[in-house]
Amino acid sequence: MSFLHIVIVGAIIAAIGAVAWFVMPKGNNQTLLRTAVLLTLTSCYLMWAITYLAQLHPLIKPRRSDLRAEY
Repeated sequence: MSFLHIVIVGAIIAAIGAVAWFVMPKGNNQTLLRTAVLLTLTSCYLMWAITYLAQLHPLIKPRRSDLRAEY
């Protein structure tokens, strides 16, 4: 189910980026604004996806400290 969440959120971010691409006002800074919006969306998505997957599949298993030594 985790892969499906990543794909769904990625599709939503791609749709927002496509809308932002075409809705951006014309002018001298249009390329700069498009680049800023798309880089912001991409970096926020990557940060979310990495954090989500790191919590879902941790590299180090947590250990309980309240157990006796023989366990």
